Amino acid sequence: MNTPVDDRDNAPDDLQSQARVWLRLLTSTRVTAYDTDGFQRWLQISPAHQAAFGQVKQRWDALGPVAREYLRTHPDAAEIRRPARPARRAFLGAAVSAAAVAGVAVMFPPARLWPSPGEWGADDRTGTGEQRTLALADHVQVTMNTETSLRRQRVTDDAQGIDLLAGEAAIDLTSGSRKFTVVAGAGSSIAQAGRFEVRYLDGKVCVTCIEGAVRVEHPAGARALQARQQMIYDAAAVSSVARIEPAAVSAWRRGELVFNETRLSDVIAEINRYRSGRVVLMNDSAKNGVVSGRFLIASLDSALAQLEQMFDLRARRLPGGLLMLT
Repeated sequence: MNTPVDDRDNAPDDLQSQARVWLRLLTSTRVTAYDTDGFQRWLQISPAHQAAFGQVKQRWDALGPVAREYLRTHPDAAEIRRPARPARRAFLGAAVSAAAVAGVAVMFPPARLWPSPGEWGADDRTGTGEQRTLALADHVQVTMNTETSLRRQRVTDDAQGIDLLAGEAAIDLTSGSRKFTVVAGAGSSIAQAGRFEVRYLDGKVCVTCIEGAVRVEHPAGARALQARQQMIYDAAAVSSVARIEPAAVSAWRRGELVFNETRLSDVIAEINRYRSGRVVLMNDSAKNGVVSGRFLIASLDSALAQLEQMFDLRARRLPGGLLMLT
Protein backbone atom coordinates (compact mmCIF):
# COMPACT_ATOMS: atom_id res chain seq x y z
CA MET A 1 0.00 0.00 0.00
CA ASN A 2 1.41 3.38 -1.00
CA THR A 3 1.68 6.05 1.65
CA PRO A 4 0.36 9.45 0.57
CA VAL A 5 3.03 12.09 0.32
CA ASP A 6 2.48 15.71 1.36
CA ASP A 7 2.48 17.98 -1.67
CA ARG A 8 5.05 20.22 0.03
CA ASP A 9 7.61 17.40 -0.05
CA ASN A 10 7.51 17.26 -3.83
CA ALA A 11 9.31 20.56 -4.40
CA PRO A 12 12.65 18.91 -5.35
CA ASP A 13 10.83 16.58 -7.77
CA ASP A 14 9.03 19.56 -9.28
CA LEU A 15 12.35 21.29 -9.88
CA GLN A 16 13.73 18.13 -11.45
CA SER A 17 10.74 18.02 -13.78
CA GLN A 18 11.20 21.66 -14.71
CA ALA A 19 14.90 21.07 -15.26
CA ARG A 20 14.15 18.17 -17.61
CA VAL A 21 11.79 20.37 -19.61
CA TRP A 22 14.44 23.08 -19.92
CA LEU A 23 17.14 20.59 -20.90
CA ARG A 24 14.97 19.00 -23.58
CA LEU A 25 14.15 22.43 -24.99
CA LEU A 26 17.75 23.64 -24.96
CA THR A 27 18.93 20.53 -26.79
CA SER A 28 16.12 20.57 -29.34
CA THR A 29 16.12 22.27 -32.74
CA ARG A 30 13.26 24.58 -31.69
CA VAL A 31 15.16 26.61 -29.09
CA THR A 32 15.25 30.38 -29.57
CA ALA A 33 17.06 33.30 -27.94
CA TYR A 34 13.81 33.99 -26.05
CA ASP A 35 13.96 30.46 -24.60
CA THR A 36 17.58 30.74 -23.45
CA ASP A 37 16.91 34.04 -21.74
CA GLY A 38 13.97 32.48 -19.92
CA PHE A 39 16.17 29.55 -18.92
CA GLN A 40 18.81 31.87 -17.46
CA ARG A 41 16.15 33.62 -15.36
CA TRP A 42 14.79 30.27 -14.14
CA LEU A 43 18.32 29.09 -13.30
CA GLN A 44 19.09 32.17 -11.18
CA ILE A 45 15.96 31.90 -9.01
CA SER A 46 17.77 29.87 -6.34
CA PRO A 47 20.68 27.47 -5.74
CA ALA A 48 18.09 24.65 -5.68
CA HIS A 49 17.20 25.41 -9.32
CA GLN A 50 20.88 25.30 -10.29
CA ALA A 51 21.42 22.05 -8.39
CA ALA A 52 18.36 20.44 -10.00
CA PHE A 53 19.56 21.35 -13.48
CA GLY A 54 23.08 20.12 -12.71
CA GLN A 55 21.74 16.74 -11.58
CA VAL A 56 19.50 16.37 -14.61
CA LYS A 57 22.32 17.35 -16.95
CA GLN A 58 24.65 14.77 -15.39
CA ARG A 59 22.07 12.03 -15.99
CA TRP A 60 21.50 13.32 -19.51
CA ASP A 61 25.24 13.20 -20.27
CA ALA A 62 25.34 9.62 -18.95
CA LEU A 63 22.68 8.52 -21.41
CA GLY A 64 25.13 8.65 -24.27
CA PRO A 65 24.52 9.58 -27.92
CA VAL A 66 22.30 6.58 -28.72
CA ALA A 67 19.80 7.32 -25.96
CA ARG A 68 19.80 11.03 -26.78
CA GLU A 69 19.06 10.33 -30.42
CA TYR A 70 16.17 8.11 -29.38
CA LEU A 71 14.71 10.85 -27.20
CA ARG A 72 15.17 13.37 -29.99
CA THR A 73 13.30 11.23 -32.52
CA HIS A 74 10.71 9.98 -29.98
CA PRO A 75 9.83 13.07 -27.92
CA ASP A 76 6.81 11.40 -26.31
CA ALA A 77 9.10 8.86 -24.66
CA ALA A 78 10.38 11.51 -22.25
CA GLU A 79 7.14 13.37 -21.79
CA ILE A 80 6.43 14.42 -18.23
CA ARG A 81 3.14 12.92 -17.09
CA ARG A 82 0.96 15.36 -15.18
CA PRO A 83 -1.81 14.26 -12.85
CA ALA A 84 -5.26 14.28 -14.39
CA ARG A 85 -6.49 16.48 -11.55
CA PRO A 86 -3.64 18.65 -10.25
CA ALA A 87 -3.80 19.80 -6.68
CA ARG A 88 -5.23 23.26 -6.05
CA ARG A 89 -1.90 24.38 -4.59
CA ALA A 90 -0.08 23.33 -7.74
CA PHE A 91 -2.62 25.16 -9.91
CA LEU A 92 -2.26 28.36 -7.90
CA GLY A 93 1.52 28.05 -8.04
CA ALA A 94 1.42 27.73 -11.82
CA ALA A 95 -0.89 30.73 -12.12
CA VAL A 96 1.33 32.88 -9.92
CA SER A 97 4.43 31.75 -11.80
CA ALA A 98 2.84 32.59 -15.15
CA ALA A 99 1.92 36.06 -13.92
CA ALA A 100 5.41 36.59 -12.55
CA VAL A 101 7.02 35.48 -15.80
CA ALA A 102 4.74 37.82 -17.75
CA GLY A 103 5.72 40.70 -15.49
CA VAL A 104 9.42 39.92 -15.84
CA ALA A 105 9.07 39.69 -19.61
CA VAL A 106 7.52 43.16 -19.76
CA MET A 107 10.02 44.80 -17.39
CA PHE A 108 13.06 42.88 -18.67
CA PRO A 109 12.37 41.80 -22.28
CA PRO A 110 14.26 38.58 -23.14
CA ALA A 111 17.12 39.02 -25.62
CA ARG A 112 15.88 42.61 -26.09
CA LEU A 113 13.12 41.42 -28.43
CA TRP A 114 11.24 44.62 -27.57
CA PRO A 115 12.08 47.80 -25.64
CA SER A 116 11.63 47.82 -21.87
CA PRO A 117 9.09 50.31 -20.43
CA GLY A 118 11.92 52.70 -19.60
CA GLU A 119 12.74 52.96 -23.30
CA TRP A 120 9.22 53.64 -24.54
CA GLY A 121 8.96 57.02 -26.21
CA ALA A 122 12.60 57.09 -27.38
CA ASP A 123 13.33 59.46 -30.27
CA ASP A 124 16.27 57.40 -31.51
CA ARG A 125 17.18 53.75 -31.06
CA THR A 126 19.86 51.37 -32.36
CA GLY A 127 19.51 47.63 -32.76
CA THR A 128 21.93 44.84 -31.89
CA GLY A 129 25.33 45.53 -33.48
CA GLU A 130 24.18 48.87 -34.90
CA GLN A 131 25.89 52.21 -34.34
CA ARG A 132 24.59 55.60 -35.42
CA THR A 133 25.86 59.18 -35.32
CA LEU A 134 23.53 62.13 -34.74
CA ALA A 135 24.37 65.76 -35.42
CA LEU A 136 22.13 67.47 -32.88
CA ALA A 137 23.52 70.95 -33.53
CA ASP A 138 26.40 72.68 -35.32
CA HIS A 139 28.82 71.89 -32.51
CA VAL A 140 27.34 68.69 -31.06
CA GLN A 141 27.74 65.11 -32.29
CA VAL A 142 26.28 62.10 -30.48
CA THR A 143 27.36 58.58 -31.42
CA MET A 144 24.99 55.84 -30.28
CA ASN A 145 26.42 52.40 -29.60
CA THR A 146 24.60 49.08 -29.99
CA GLU A 147 21.20 48.61 -28.31
CA THR A 148 20.90 52.24 -27.27
CA SER A 149 17.76 54.33 -26.79
CA LEU A 150 17.63 58.07 -26.18
CA ARG A 151 15.19 60.94 -26.04
CA ARG A 152 16.15 64.41 -27.23
CA GLN A 153 15.70 67.21 -24.73
CA ARG A 154 14.25 70.56 -25.69
CA VAL A 155 16.91 73.00 -26.83
CA THR A 156 17.12 76.43 -25.16
CA ASP A 157 19.32 79.41 -25.87
CA ASP A 158 22.03 78.25 -23.46
CA ALA A 159 21.47 74.49 -23.04
CA GLN A 160 20.57 71.28 -24.82
CA GLY A 161 20.90 67.58 -24.17
CA ILE A 162 19.51 64.05 -24.27
CA ASP A 163 17.92 61.52 -21.93
CA LEU A 164 19.90 58.29 -22.26
CA LEU A 165 17.23 55.67 -21.60
CA ALA A 166 19.50 52.64 -22.10
CA GLY A 167 22.77 51.74 -23.75
CA GLU A 168 25.83 53.85 -24.46
CA ALA A 169 26.49 57.20 -26.11
CA ALA A 170 29.60 59.24 -26.91
CA ILE A 171 29.29 63.03 -27.03
CA ASP A 172 31.71 65.22 -28.97
CA LEU A 173 31.49 68.95 -28.25
CA THR A 174 33.52 71.44 -30.25
CA SER A 175 34.36 74.96 -29.10
CA GLY A 176 31.41 77.29 -29.10
CA SER A 177 28.96 74.63 -27.91
CA ARG A 178 26.20 75.40 -25.49
CA LYS A 179 26.05 73.50 -22.23
CA PHE A 180 25.13 69.89 -23.01
CA THR A 181 23.46 67.55 -20.48
CA VAL A 182 23.05 63.78 -20.58
CA VAL A 183 20.43 62.54 -18.12
CA ALA A 184 20.82 58.84 -17.28
CA GLY A 185 19.16 57.15 -14.34
CA ALA A 186 19.32 59.27 -11.20
CA GLY A 187 22.10 61.57 -12.39
CA SER A 188 23.11 64.09 -15.02
CA SER A 189 26.42 64.66 -16.82
CA ILE A 190 27.09 68.23 -17.93
CA ALA A 191 29.82 69.57 -20.22
CA GLN A 192 30.42 72.49 -22.57
CA ALA A 193 33.45 71.35 -24.54
CA GLY A 194 35.46 68.17 -25.06
CA ARG A 195 34.46 64.52 -25.35
CA PHE A 196 32.77 62.21 -22.87
CA GLU A 197 30.86 58.93 -22.85
CA VAL A 198 27.92 57.69 -20.81
CA ARG A 199 27.01 54.01 -20.47
CA TYR A 200 23.70 53.03 -18.82
CA LEU A 201 23.21 49.28 -18.35
CA ASP A 202 21.58 47.13 -15.66
CA GLY A 203 20.75 50.11 -13.45
CA LYS A 204 24.33 51.43 -13.34
CA VAL A 205 25.68 54.50 -15.12
CA CYS A 206 29.35 54.88 -16.04
CA VAL A 207 30.58 58.35 -17.06
CA THR A 208 33.98 58.71 -18.73
CA CYS A 209 35.68 61.99 -19.57
CA ILE A 210 37.90 61.61 -22.63
CA GLU A 211 38.82 65.27 -23.17
CA GLY A 212 37.88 68.50 -21.41
CA ALA A 213 35.79 68.36 -18.22
CA VAL A 214 32.45 66.89 -17.12
CA ARG A 215 30.40 67.62 -14.02
CA VAL A 216 28.25 64.74 -12.76
CA GLU A 217 25.31 65.71 -10.54
CA HIS A 218 23.48 63.13 -8.42
CA PRO A 219 21.26 63.28 -5.31
CA ALA A 220 24.06 61.52 -3.39
CA GLY A 221 26.69 64.08 -4.41
CA ALA A 222 28.50 65.69 -7.34
CA ARG A 223 31.76 64.74 -9.05
CA ALA A 224 34.05 66.77 -11.34
CA LEU A 225 35.78 64.68 -13.99
CA GLN A 226 38.84 65.72 -15.95
CA ALA A 227 40.32 64.04 -19.01
CA ARG A 228 41.11 60.33 -18.52
CA GLN A 229 38.81 60.01 -15.50
CA GLN A 230 35.72 57.91 -14.86
CA MET A 231 33.05 57.35 -12.19
CA ILE A 232 29.99 55.13 -11.68
CA TYR A 233 26.64 55.71 -10.00
CA ASP A 234 23.35 53.93 -9.47
CA ALA A 235 20.04 55.03 -7.99
CA ALA A 236 21.46 55.32 -4.46
CA ALA A 237 25.18 56.08 -4.55
CA VAL A 238 28.11 57.52 -6.48
CA SER A 239 31.62 56.10 -6.69
CA SER A 240 34.92 57.88 -6.33
CA VAL A 241 36.77 59.12 -9.41
CA ALA A 242 39.14 56.63 -11.09
CA ARG A 243 41.88 57.01 -13.66
CA ILE A 244 41.31 55.12 -16.95
CA GLU A 245 42.82 54.54 -20.37
CA PRO A 246 40.51 56.32 -22.87
CA ALA A 247 41.60 54.20 -25.83
CA ALA A 248 40.24 51.05 -24.18
CA VAL A 249 36.96 52.68 -23.08
CA SER A 250 36.30 54.12 -26.56
CA ALA A 251 37.41 51.01 -28.47
CA TRP A 252 33.83 50.36 -29.60
CA ARG A 253 33.98 53.50 -31.74
CA ARG A 254 36.89 51.91 -33.64
CA GLY A 255 35.00 48.64 -34.08
CA GLU A 256 36.78 46.81 -31.26
CA LEU A 257 36.10 45.35 -27.84
CA VAL A 258 38.99 45.54 -25.39
CA PHE A 259 39.07 43.48 -22.18
CA ASN A 260 41.63 43.70 -19.39
CA GLU A 261 41.42 40.87 -16.86
CA THR A 262 37.64 40.67 -17.32
CA ARG A 263 35.55 37.72 -16.13
CA LEU A 264 34.55 35.41 -18.97
CA SER A 265 30.86 35.70 -18.02
CA ASP A 266 31.11 39.50 -18.38
CA VAL A 267 32.90 39.13 -21.72
CA ILE A 268 30.09 36.90 -22.99
CA ALA A 269 27.50 39.41 -21.78
CA GLU A 270 29.26 42.20 -23.67
CA ILE A 271 29.56 40.12 -26.84
CA ASN A 272 25.81 39.44 -26.66
CA ARG A 273 25.16 43.18 -26.96
CA TYR A 274 26.80 43.23 -30.40
CA ARG A 275 26.05 39.81 -31.85
CA SER A 276 22.71 38.71 -33.27
CA GLY A 277 21.39 35.58 -31.61
CA ARG A 278 22.60 34.60 -28.16
CA VAL A 279 25.64 33.04 -26.50
CA VAL A 280 24.87 31.03 -23.36
CA LEU A 281 27.72 30.01 -21.08
CA MET A 282 26.69 26.78 -19.35
CA ASN A 283 30.10 25.89 -17.88
CA ASP A 284 30.04 27.24 -14.32
CA SER A 285 33.71 26.47 -13.70
CA ALA A 286 34.73 28.77 -16.58
CA LYS A 287 32.55 31.78 -15.67
CA ASN A 288 35.18 33.39 -13.45
CA GLY A 289 38.00 32.82 -15.91
CA VAL A 290 39.95 35.97 -16.76
CA VAL A 291 40.13 37.38 -20.28
CA SER A 292 42.53 40.01 -21.62
CA GLY A 293 42.50 40.81 -25.30
CA ARG A 294 41.22 42.83 -28.22
CA PHE A 295 38.43 41.54 -30.49
CA LEU A 296 36.94 42.95 -33.67
CA ILE A 297 33.20 43.58 -33.41
CA ALA A 298 32.85 42.51 -37.06
CA SER A 299 34.43 39.12 -36.26
CA LEU A 300 32.85 38.09 -32.97
CA ASP A 301 32.43 34.46 -34.05
CA SER A 302 36.22 34.29 -34.41
CA ALA A 303 36.52 35.79 -30.93
CA LEU A 304 34.19 33.13 -29.56
CA ALA A 305 36.26 30.41 -31.23
CA GLN A 306 39.34 31.77 -29.44
CA LEU A 307 37.50 31.76 -26.11
CA GLU A 308 36.41 28.15 -26.71
CA GLN A 309 40.06 27.13 -27.06
CA MET A 310 41.30 29.26 -24.16
CA PHE A 311 38.83 27.74 -21.68
CA ASP A 312 38.47 24.29 -23.26
CA LEU A 313 34.77 24.80 -23.95
CA ARG A 314 32.53 22.79 -26.23
CA ALA A 315 30.28 24.78 -28.55
CA ARG A 316 26.94 23.73 -29.91
CA ARG A 317 25.48 25.96 -32.60
CA LEU A 318 21.72 26.03 -32.92
CA PRO A 319 19.31 27.87 -35.24
CA GLY A 320 18.77 31.60 -34.78
CA GLY A 321 22.41 32.35 -33.94
CA LEU A 322 22.19 30.52 -30.60
CA LEU A 323 25.52 29.23 -29.30
CA MET A 324 25.72 27.01 -26.21
CA LEU A 325 29.13 26.82 -24.49
CA THR A 326 29.58 23.89 -22.13
